[in-house]
Amino acid sequence: MSASPARSVAEIVARFLVARGVDRIFGLQGGHIQPIWDHLAQLGVRIVDVRDEGAAVHMAHAHAALSGQVGVAMATAGPGVTNGVTAMANAHLERVPLLLIGGCPPRPQDDLGPLQGIDHAAILAPVTRASRTLRVAEQIARDLDKAWAMAEGDGNPPGPVYIEIPTDVLRETVPAALVLDEHLRPKPRRRLLPDPALVAQAAERLRAAKRPLVITGRGARGCGAALTALLDASGAVYLDTQESRGLVDPAHAAVVGAVRARAMQEADCVLVVGRKLDYQLGYGSPAVFKAASFLRIADHADELRDNRRGEVELLADPALALQALADAIGRPSAVRDAAWAQALRAEHVKRAARYAETLASAPAGKDGHMHPNRIFAALRRVLKPDAITIADGGDLLSFARMGLETRHYLDAGAFGCLGVGTPYGVAAALLHPGRQVVTITGDGAFGINAMEIDSAARHGAKAVFIVSNNAAWNIERLDQEMNYGGRVVGTTLAWSDYAAMARAFGLHAERVTDPERLEGAIRDALAHAPALIDVVVTQDALSSDAGKGLGWVPDRQALTAWDEAERARREGAA
Repeated sequence: MSASPARSVAEIVARFLVARGVDRIFGLQGGHIQPIWDHLAQLGVRIVDVRDEGAAVHMAHAHAALSGQVGVAMATAGPGVTNGVTAMANAHLERVPLLLIGGCPPRPQDDLGPLQGIDHAAILAPVTRASRTLRVAEQIARDLDKAWAMAEGDGNPPGPVYIEIPTDVLRETVPAALVLDEHLRPKPRRRLLPDPALVAQAAERLRAAKRPLVITGRGARGCGAALTALLDASGAVYLDTQESRGLVDPAHAAVVGAVRARAMQEADCVLVVGRKLDYQLGYGSPAVFKAASFLRIADHADELRDNRRGEVELLADPALALQALADAIGRPSAVRDAAWAQALRAEHVKRAARYAETLASAPAGKDGHMHPNRIFAALRRVLKPDAITIADGGDLLSFARMGLETRHYLDAGAFGCLGVGTPYGVAAALLHPGRQVVTITGDGAFGINAMEIDSAARHGAKAVFIVSNNAAWNIERLDQEMNYGGRVVGTTLAWSDYAAMARAFGLHAERVTDPERLEGAIRDALAHAPALIDVVVTQDALSSDAGKGLGWVPDRQALTAWDEAERARREGAA
């Protein structure tokens, strides 16, 4: 910063981002943020302008999740910022490092009723790691450094941070001597070392377990090698979650995802790594984990103490803790029930193979339209090992979780944030232009951010968007049909021609009604991306989530079977 005697705050912001390695931002322009926008452009930062600010935050989310870096979005004041609230909440639950820079009115207009004047920071505070208005020009570099550290998870869980700078502050100049280089330089990631005594205790409990189970979440991302070493040493079986898909080779003998319920019910010791025991894991309840004690590993305390405490809790870098555990265990103990692990693996392989075989023969519905599983059968024949897939939708998501076998995967997450598919696909394709990027989305979810196909075309994001079109919010429509006397209200859509819409924006597009055409259509779309395929599917296909009651919202657990088990446990306790 010493090359000039003074710089504007807007330029300091732009140069800070460049110093932190930011080469693209996602946003929608507005006068309140124009000073930063202009300096970023002058410095050669790629600006991916979008059609809605929420989509910009979703794109920054996907960029962060796939790159491991902080994603950056910008939004102007008022509705510009508030349009991004849902996407920030999604990043908050997903622990995604993200920085949203907002605009706000000049300070002299405070409390006078300025254009787009609203307390953004208060609105975003509940769904961010920090939410602040930066009002002191000479402190901007220091404040940005602090915001960046909080987004990365330095001393707190990683997640979204919101900052805004009044436009008059952006125009102020700051002497170079007041901008310290220490606030601009990237900082190495701190890694918490595991306590050797606690490692020894955890290792002893895993050695004593007959039926050990390991479950991972987002906090285990990047720990694949250490996780595999731990599985080999302990002989435990393994379940990933949506957050940690792809960490372990699907061919590894520990992988038993197709028999998830049985593994959870029968395990006697469960090691949870970087994962909250949320609704997807039955809150860790004894009604779901019928015989298990718990061990916990996380680099942040809030992932050690939710719902079930561990007999041993390791507050440490997950990769270091897993490797230390593997080294301490050495090899599977004699008490381990090897037959149980082998039986689960054999059943997993059998079920997975059987399911794969049924995809291509999934029957059409009574309406004559194809089953959505035909999409996933075609994708399995086309996608390369390094393909990135994104699943978006309510009903469709359960088909996608089982039908997609790619290791690089994003979806609507624990927030159930429909509409992420198209912006995630745009960001993924821009980050990895040489890889196949495919978004599979329900027609309802697609409509939320459908205009971002325009952003894909304008920015050359070579993603393929496959719309599973059943003209309905189908998991809710089925709930109404099955549980509310067949009164279907407000859950049906038109059989819209989304391919025609995509062609209007300059994308290659095709509407497919014949499953025999699917593979060819996908290959053509990949060759001419960005592209969209509108696949007409049946409303009659019952997804596993619908069948298990996820759409009916049971009282105590997300799934009907778990809810019934929870009720029985409580009745027994009474």
